[in-house]
Amino acid sequence: MSGNFPEHGTTVSEDGSHPIFTETDTRRVRRSSSRVHRRRRAVVLVVVFALFVAVAVFAFQIITPLFQQQAAKDYAGPGHGSVNFVVDPGATASVVAVNLVQQDIVGSEKAFLEELTKANGAGSIQPGTFQLKLQMKASDAVAALLNADNSKVHYAALAQNLRQPEVLALLATSTGIPESEFTALAKDPSAFGLPAAATSLEGYLAPGEYRFPIDLSAKDILTQLVQHTKDELANAGVTTDAQQFRVLTIASIIEFEGNEANYPMISGAIENRLNNPNGETGGRLESDATVAYGLGIKTYNITDEQKNDAGNPYNTFVRPGLPVGPIGSPKQKAIEAAAHPQSNPYYFWVTVNLDTGETLYATTYAEHLANVQKYQSWCDANPGKCT
Repeated sequence: MSGNFPEHGTTVSEDGSHPIFTETDTRRVRRSSSRVHRRRRAVVLVVVFALFVAVAVFAFQIITPLFQQQAAKDYAGPGHGSVNFVVDPGATASVVAVNLVQQDIVGSEKAFLEELTKANGAGSIQPGTFQLKLQMKASDAVAALLNADNSKVHYAALAQNLRQPEVLALLATSTGIPESEFTALAKDPSAFGLPAAATSLEGYLAPGEYRFPIDLSAKDILTQLVQHTKDELANAGVTTDAQQFRVLTIASIIEFEGNEANYPMISGAIENRLNNPNGETGGRLESDATVAYGLGIKTYNITDEQKNDAGNPYNTFVRPGLPVGPIGSPKQKAIEAAAHPQSNPYYFWVTVNLDTGETLYATTYAEHLANVQKYQSWCDANPGKCT
């Protein structure tokens, strides 16, 4: 048989042109449409769920930091190391909090301010220097600043080579004690057990970092500095008053004349001059540093007129022997070098490079002049460094 036959379940119209759908066909179409709708609903649900997840993740990222900010960061404590924290006069609690965070003493400003409020101490923080720790618990930092654990101190950093007026001014600034009190006390060296040759406390005000309890008086503080120097002299084997005064004077000179590497050699050259008054130097130290001290100035360049000024009691160009006293506050290294000079044949020395501290030595004045020329050449090549 040939020809086109309808599929099963379909009939042909009488004219053979249009198919007639049966009930079976209708159910099939409905089932197909239902499947399409279900697939579409599934796709929509997947898209909606994906959008919900995306929104949730975004919200979590935005909101979480806000909740974290609400819980103030605080260290567990007790902290480590040591840091000197300064509260300036007039500083508010907020300023103190900011500075504490910047120095990594507390974890957050909020934690500190909350603990300060709990302690009713917002207006109770006094100016001064406090010895604190890094990464402290906020409550511990509050307790320290309110002096609940007696940690408040006056911090003073005294550099080497400072002269007495500079030291006294720095002590006044660090402690809040009037400078006039320190100055008046320094006029009576005998009150601190110094020898009659000492006309002031110059040389005995030991450099270093100090943390003075806030209840110390000006005399207590100066006594502590003087005792520190006496202890260093004793450790160097220098015990009598006369020996201590002499060693301090030499130590103060060699600190200005060279660096630590050269202290023992310069000390030996100084002893050569002092012990040979008939030598080429006539027993004179000829130190620019002593002349500058007597003039009340600080300079590397001393004029011929200043060198010839016999009225300056610290002028070692015209006066043989040591000057009338120390010219600054020497540190332990200089004291040890002065107490134990290195034996050598030299009478002259000059630092020819102020950056590196390179120092050249000579046994004769002619050799020394050649070394001085090297210093002058260095100064010419480095303008402004030899003033």
